[in-house]
Amino acid sequence: MASVCFYFQVHQPFRIRRYSVFDRDPFYFDNEVNERICLKVADKCYRPATRMMLDLIRRHDKRFRISYAITSTALEQFELWAPDLIDLFKELADTGAVEFVAETSHHSLSFLYSREEFDAQVAAHEARLAKLFGASPRTFRNTELIYSDELASHIAAQGRYRAILCEGVDSILTYRSPNYVYLPPGVGEDGPRLLLKNYRLSDDIAFRFSDRNWKEWPLDAGRFARWVNQINGDGFVCNLFMDYETFGEHQWADTGIFEFLDALPGAVYDANPGQNDFQMPREIVDRYAPVGTYEVPRWISWADTERDLTAWLGNAMQEHAAKELYALEGPVKAKHAAGDEHILEDWRKLTTSDHLYYMCTKYWADGDVHKYFSPYDSPYDAYINFMNVLDNVRVRAGEAATGGTSGRVTAPSPAVQTP
Repeated sequence: MASVCFYFQVHQPFRIRRYSVFDRDPFYFDNEVNERICLKVADKCYRPATRMMLDLIRRHDKRFRISYAITSTALEQFELWAPDLIDLFKELADTGAVEFVAETSHHSLSFLYSREEFDAQVAAHEARLAKLFGASPRTFRNTELIYSDELASHIAAQGRYRAILCEGVDSILTYRSPNYVYLPPGVGEDGPRLLLKNYRLSDDIAFRFSDRNWKEWPLDAGRFARWVNQINGDGFVCNLFMDYETFGEHQWADTGIFEFLDALPGAVYDANPGQNDFQMPREIVDRYAPVGTYEVPRWISWADTERDLTAWLGNAMQEHAAKELYALEGPVKAKHAAGDEHILEDWRKLTTSDHLYYMCTKYWADGDVHKYFSPYDSPYDAYINFMNVLDNVRVRAGEAATGGTSGRVTAPSPAVQTP
């Protein structure tokens, strides 16, 4: 038996407007751009993909089962500019064939800098999921699948999650397969289970599907289903983790991605009738026992070819920006408690990892991916703009400038400093 576990990440950041050293107002976010992008992606991806998911669930009598992690920044944009999307996700929730996954509300790197802020963001996100969809998450995923044994221990101590999603990294798995359930070390038999992304099959859909130079192009659902079926005998689960924007935005409709998705469930069933199925993460860990431990002493993620943190913390600009950002946590929260009702949410929107991602200076195999997502002309522009905003937050919070960031900002050396 091969159980397919589909997990989709739905995320939109609040992009920062052009903010110079001469700006003094506390309005940091370019909501004209944010609205335009939200509506564009809603038309290309969120509406057609979600309607198709609903149709597939109903057509296959709820045997087609999926999971989502939807950031609070995305949900807020939907509420502001595309409220019909909230209704569509509510319809999905009502089917009982969809699991909503817990994560940080603002898609942040907070676990690396502040456990207090991390716990606060996770709690805020769960409250929003409960309010909108009646969801009570039992599966957790950290921002960008950033993971280590340290994160697992912290999540296990919460005592409320049955599963954690993370990357299946070849150098850590060595001879083992990502197609089994694993345990983190030291959490006990009752601890949360690990579901590891099968990055090869996931990336066949998310990245290679429209690549005409790929030897498997054009990919059809039947052939992909046969690859999934080959897991039988070398595993039990096929964890397909990807951005939801794969459908219609990263892979445009004219690539045939929607036709592929529409045919996939039936093809998976037909490849091994009565054996292959689709399961939500919480169902996977209830059905299959862990086969061993997956020890991850260093930080990993699902980003880039390195599968580490260098997409966000790989150079001096990124490390400096993150350090200065989280140094303001205490002053910002004190100012919020003193009556500034907006400063905490403004600061939290700045913790969204995308702002650091835009500062990445990698231009090899992953360079085009970074440039695709960035609204800036260069990583240095992203850094300077971010630090100008951060300086205004510092002034609002009543903090004296630290680290030489007050006033005009210039980019430090981009020499790589791997965490």
